[in-house]
Amino acid sequence: MKKILIFRFSSLGDVLQTLSVAGRLGESWEDAEIHWATREEFAPLIARHPHIKKVWTLRKGASLSDVRTLGRELGREKFTHVYDAHNNLRTRLLGWQLGGFLGWRRWLGGQKFLRRSIYRIRRFFLFRFHWNLFPQPFSGQRALLEPLTQWGIPLEAPPVPQLYLDDQAGSRARQALPASWTDFVALAPSAAFQLKRWPLEYWVELIRSNPDTRFAILGGPEDGFLQDLVSAAPERVVNLAGRLSFEESAQVVVQSRALVSNDTGLMHVAEQTGKPCLALMGPAPFGFPSRPQTRIFELKLSCRPCSKHGQGPCVNAEFHKCMRGILPTEVARSLKQVLDA
Repeated sequence: MKKILIFRFSSLGDVLQTLSVAGRLGESWEDAEIHWATREEFAPLIARHPHIKKVWTLRKGASLSDVRTLGRELGREKFTHVYDAHNNLRTRLLGWQLGGFLGWRRWLGGQKFLRRSIYRIRRFFLFRFHWNLFPQPFSGQRALLEPLTQWGIPLEAPPVPQLYLDDQAGSRARQALPASWTDFVALAPSAAFQLKRWPLEYWVELIRSNPDTRFAILGGPEDGFLQDLVSAAPERVVNLAGRLSFEESAQVVVQSRALVSNDTGLMHVAEQTGKPCLALMGPAPFGFPSRPQTRIFELKLSCRPCSKHGQGPCVNAEFHKCMRGILPTEVARSLKQVLDA
């Protein structure tokens, strides 16, 4: 029997995309026992996946001693296959522990080991000279699945759903919505970095241009600015930002008719649950959605991408053009098509 370990500790969007790795491995090798090592706050999103046997965790900010302790525990499991889908210092240390000094178990054929490439040379040319040598259109899930072809695994994303959420979180999400709402559209207007956010006035215009649609706004406790969107149509807009856990917010996405989202974790919730999504993509290069139910909005600009995570700085003569150039009329028209369909 194959016993497989996946490393993916963060971030939220990458963890959600890596769920497809577990799905593809489980469907290809039905007798496999799959384990996953991640950060403890992401464990609930992974543990309910039907192909995951066990989740191992590290706390955020774990010490080197914590990493070594986890490595010793994992070493006792005698995994036959290890896939480092993260490829950072922490997972390299764990990989060395599992494979012995310089990975001798792997070289002697006792363990099959894969590590996702982070393509340092391609990244250098992308950010230094804006020469994009990555496969186009870029797909985050494809990049995570591609190394598995060395094990004979097909290079295709498994069918949705790949994210399985807590039913109790679904009940709490339903209670947070107005009782009379039978259908609505979810909006994710925030993002980790300001440059990844579609302008707030564009969200207002999107709401006003869909007068027959109810909207649920999602965000974190730090996103107080989202309250301004309620004034666009107080009778059909509810602001849930800061009121729900991430899993409850994810359940709101599942219960909605569609999601309109910046490049953020909730976009990948829609992707991995099969929910139609309108994705507003700006300065960051690697969070691109992969599934056909997602419509991507982006501008082809020579300055894109400007940074690894979208933190900037913006170098375009027209500040924030990559997001300001995505017009609300275009998004509103596409949203109407999705809802009519």
